[in-house]
Amino acid sequence: MITEILQSFIKPSRKADSSTTTGINREAHPRWDWINPTCILLLAVSGVFFIYSAQLNSQDPPQWDNQVIWIFLGIIVYLVVSSIDYDIYMKYGHWLYVLTIALLLAVLVIGAERYDARRWLDLGLLNYQPSELAKISVLVVVSSILARSEIGKIKESLTALVKVGLVVLFPMVLILAQPDLGTSLVLIPMVLGLLYVSNLSMRFFTTVFLSCTFAIGIAMWDVHRYFNFLESNNYTPTSNLGVYEEHSYLPYLKDYQRNRILTFIMPDEVDPKGSGWNLNQSLISVGSGGITGKGWTEGTQAKLGYLPRSVAHNDFIFSVLAEEKGFLGSILVLSITGILLLNGVRIASKARDRFGMFLAVGVTTIFTIHAFINIGMTIGMMPITGLPLPFLSYGGSFLLSCCMLQGIVQSIYRHRKAF
Repeated sequence: MITEILQSFIKPSRKADSSTTTGINREAHPRWDWINPTCILLLAVSGVFFIYSAQLNSQDPPQWDNQVIWIFLGIIVYLVVSSIDYDIYMKYGHWLYVLTIALLLAVLVIGAERYDARRWLDLGLLNYQPSELAKISVLVVVSSILARSEIGKIKESLTALVKVGLVVLFPMVLILAQPDLGTSLVLIPMVLGLLYVSNLSMRFFTTVFLSCTFAIGIAMWDVHRYFNFLESNNYTPTSNLGVYEEHSYLPYLKDYQRNRILTFIMPDEVDPKGSGWNLNQSLISVGSGGITGKGWTEGTQAKLGYLPRSVAHNDFIFSVLAEEKGFLGSILVLSITGILLLNGVRIASKARDRFGMFLAVGVTTIFTIHAFINIGMTIGMMPITGLPLPFLSYGGSFLLSCCMLQGIVQSIYRHRKAF
């Protein structure tokens, strides 16, 4: 039933560009784009070194060796995905979407719980985070819908928007229920990026901008009421978790999320020994690195535990890097990441059809959002959301997801149309 509905969603429009349909005789290029895997390997290997350094004096078992194993598995995933013609995602993407919904439902029922969140499936040898698969499946299905629709005419555009909205809604609601606000919010800019390159009317984006501005205003009003609630009842952010939610008018915001927003706005006044502590220590790490840094394994913030060891190797890996390799090392990593992103845009421009173009743009948007938010939160420009830094942060599910996404980009390049 679900798959039939999805198949009807991505059914080609009669007036759609014929180049978006499958089964067309195209000449594939076996050549590889070496910029893509070179940047990935440089970032992934660098990540192992800084994960090792972040946990050097930790009493917990080291995880850098696990990251090495994940990298080897990621290489296999990358090679397999890049060797497959991406047309297969147009044909069977709805099955991937159904699998994603099933796994997200399973997480809510039997998922492993950590830090008051239920986001992982315990598979014995490893824990898997299905929300990572949601990024891929939503990207594939939305790209299929847009590639097979004639965007521009009012009727076709509205039909496509309704389909896209429904496809995004279900996984987003399930991810929010875990709760995982950061991952769910990645889906929104990804879809907006796809809609933008689909030549949708600018009136739509104006409406979205105004709606987002209104939603942010409502959220800030809610956070203001929350802060007044804390002060009037002599609560601290950590002792109040769950109390204010009973009086909230915005049930999609949890108290720990309100705390993160308040920490971003006033880190020294709100929870200075909790979330505010992480931000302040991150700023010290980044600032104390200077131009060239203190040297690998010589950073004191993570080594002495000021930058909490529970987050130093994943969410705040950039802070460790900036302290040990300084401004120059940070710029080098940012440059490699930038090259990877620009190369994704280049490959999108070379795609043989609209579907390939949408996939490459979507992947590039996902990586851009992750890098921007992660680095932004370590330097106080963005709220702390828990989004990892691609290929550098520790995490098996995220690394495999990144390898699969970049493998799709490589597939688009390898199977591009001959000129």
